[in-house]
Amino acid sequence: MFRLTNQQAQEIVDKMMEDIPYNINIMNDKGVIVGSGKKERIGTVHPGAVKALATGKMVEVWADARYEKKGTNEPIVINNERVGVIGITGYPDEVRPFCNIVRTTVALLIEQKAALESLANAANRKMAFLELLLSHQGAYTQKFKKEAFAYSIDLNLKTVVLYLKHLTWDENLSKLLLPYSSFPMKEEDFLLLIQKPEDLDNLVHQIIKQQPGVLIGIGKLESNVADSYLQARQALGILMALKPPVQMIRYVDVTFLIRLSRMNPTGQANAVAKLEDTHDLLETLRSFIHNNCSISLTATELNIHRNTLQYRLKRIQTLTGKDPRDLLQLFELTHALLSLYK
Repeated sequence: MFRLTNQQAQEIVDKMMEDIPYNINIMNDKGVIVGSGKKERIGTVHPGAVKALATGKMVEVWADARYEKKGTNEPIVINNERVGVIGITGYPDEVRPFCNIVRTTVALLIEQKAALESLANAANRKMAFLELLLSHQGAYTQKFKKEAFAYSIDLNLKTVVLYLKHLTWDENLSKLLLPYSSFPMKEEDFLLLIQKPEDLDNLVHQIIKQQPGVLIGIGKLESNVADSYLQARQALGILMALKPPVQMIRYVDVTFLIRLSRMNPTGQANAVAKLEDTHDLLETLRSFIHNNCSISLTATELNIHRNTLQYRLKRIQTLTGKDPRDLLQLFELTHALLSLYK
């Protein structure tokens, strides 16, 4: 049974009394006042409410007594259960016309709150399951497989994980991804679990077509979902670090770069970190790498003069201690750039 908290009841009372010129009380399924325009009555048992809960009918009180005031008391029924009572203080003939309106409104507000809480609880359960799934190693138990099946995941099958960044959810995307298991990670970040590898290429093409700003890291087809997730996240890190002119990158294509990014043979601080506050220098370094150290191609891509490019490359050397025009030192800068996003 849905149980109304004191806070919920009082919020409803306060809202309803903005439009109803009478005191309103809300009683729980025990007949105890949990929300009222008269705060001093909260926590007391309302005899009229107890009778209304017992009979399932409106109870009218025609004279004030020690523990109740004249007025109407009507049960709140949700899913055929009496979850509380709505009471309006005043002469029954005067307040009776308001009773059905208030009861219906209160029931709708309670159902809405219950639905929102149910959605929140479901989302929390889903996130808790995802945390377990992404950290699980070894064989899956039958219990865990059963839980995964509730999210349309068959852990007897191998899985490819897609890590999607800068995703804008809309109706078209919702229809496209409906057949697949998806999980929100954080704002505009989602995980997509694919268990039909033959769908992968077309699906990625359709996502990119619909979402021109999306970035996608793709893991390998693995028996363990956690392994493919880690690969997809690492692949996305390469995409974020180097920003090549693509929206999708596969783990299998950048395995060397991923392993390189995790190495720190010298133990020194990251040189490229000194460029994080100079966006133009970071973009210059990335473009210089993409264009194979070509001054003309890099200047064209950045839409700057060759002399401006030379100035920026010297600034990178001054700040990092590494000259991007020297092949070996550029390799060191590339490694440092990758390490920022590992």
